[in-house]
Amino acid sequence: MTLLTADDGPVLRVAGPSRLPESVSGADSAVALVGPTGVPAVEPLVMVTLGGRTAFHARCPTDRIDEIATRVGDAGDVTAGDPDDVRDHEPGRSRLPTPDLPGLQTGVRDALGACGWRRPTDPDDHEAAGGFTDPDPETVMEVGAELDGRGWGDIRQDAPLAEPWRDVREGDGDPAVVVNAHGNPADALLLESAPLEVLDGAAGLAGALGAEEVIVYASSDDERAVQTAREAAANYPAPSVPVDVVTGPATYRAAEPSMAIEAIEGNHRLEARIRPPDLDAVGLHGRPTVVHTPRTLAQLSVALREGAPPETRALSVTGDVDHPATVEVPETETLETVVDAAAVAGELKAVSVGGQFGGVTDDLSVGVAPAELGAAQLGSDGVVRVLSADRCVVEFVGQRTQLAAEENCGRCVPCREGTTQLAGLLREVYDGGYDPDAIDELIEVMTSSSICAFGVQAGRPARTALSAFGDEFEAHADGRCPAGSCLEPLEA
Repeated sequence: MTLLTADDGPVLRVAGPSRLPESVSGADSAVALVGPTGVPAVEPLVMVTLGGRTAFHARCPTDRIDEIATRVGDAGDVTAGDPDDVRDHEPGRSRLPTPDLPGLQTGVRDALGACGWRRPTDPDDHEAAGGFTDPDPETVMEVGAELDGRGWGDIRQDAPLAEPWRDVREGDGDPAVVVNAHGNPADALLLESAPLEVLDGAAGLAGALGAEEVIVYASSDDERAVQTAREAAANYPAPSVPVDVVTGPATYRAAEPSMAIEAIEGNHRLEARIRPPDLDAVGLHGRPTVVHTPRTLAQLSVALREGAPPETRALSVTGDVDHPATVEVPETETLETVVDAAAVAGELKAVSVGGQFGGVTDDLSVGVAPAELGAAQLGSDGVVRVLSADRCVVEFVGQRTQLAAEENCGRCVPCREGTTQLAGLLREVYDGGYDPDAIDELIEVMTSSSICAFGVQAGRPARTALSAFGDEFEAHADGRCPAGSCLEPLEA
């Protein structure tokens, strides 16, 4: 089995568009629509491969494909189409080569290797990359001892997975595997561009646990990811368990694992479930269930082929940047490397690291490994939001806190009342009522006693911003906004 090839002429891959114009023929070449790369700024990205060389044409109109294919075919040289970059690599390469293009030149392509290179729903491409391994259950469990869960949508974040897997395998009832792709850009990218990588990891895990089904769960807003996942599930060869793809409401809390299960079960009011020591009680319809993000399962899929999980992290850079980007970097890299992939729009002031309730810092020397992020009171959910110099940190923190007050499920008092009270304390800053001790005390109560990650993390933006930008809070209490962009307090 080989990756996409052409009998005569080059192979052209087009990354980014959801479909190709009917006029595209590719001359005598093979033309394939592959998934997005994670860097929209370079798309449509046309890649022309001939032998062991690939030429990259960034932001290339699709009506140029025939012209490029003809020129390359006539010359027998990928450089004939005036590309933006050319890379040499081994023939039959199964991962996107690393071109010198904005965003794509950053990091590595292990878990994201299929993104922008392989046809997302084509089992031949995935099999040529070593997929569909049908691993021994004990091999899966051994990998689980080395693999950490990724993202707040995972049942076990930043900790080895073998223990919860054993609990589920030994629990009463038929186990289930839930793929929680809700609300994270890197997870949506994997469903759009590498769904077979994710499903392969889920299938291997289902076999190890004796699971009866795999359920892929995503936000109703991620229409392309949902459609691609469904096509990939339909094309999956000889599945050992049925795969169903369902959607949930496009609200932030719907990604929390127990609330994701509530949504899958069809409950209209999503409330966090209290988690006892075992996982059975939070399971789907009372059954033992594991909930993992696509990032976790893509890492598992790669590990089952290569023997060990890649020591990498997939992170998405958003906010005040010239272009957003999702990149994969070794855990030895820093936030500076990640931010550089997107290019700051203006002068950088701070970054919020860890999703909607990420920690705020101006120190980009912090490593991306979970231990280093945790030591810096930052989050490891895989989202880095850039704040430029004209962004008001006090306003930004207030918006995040107001979101928490409006979107929490209302199940537990520390989160329900704490987020409302915290939003009130931050509004009082505008009236001169800055009380950092009261804010710290309230956040400590929320962090230590909320029943799910929503409440535990909701105070993190305020706590870290007070530490790094306390002078800005004091300035607002004196009636000044150092950024010059925050004129009125947030509405109640």
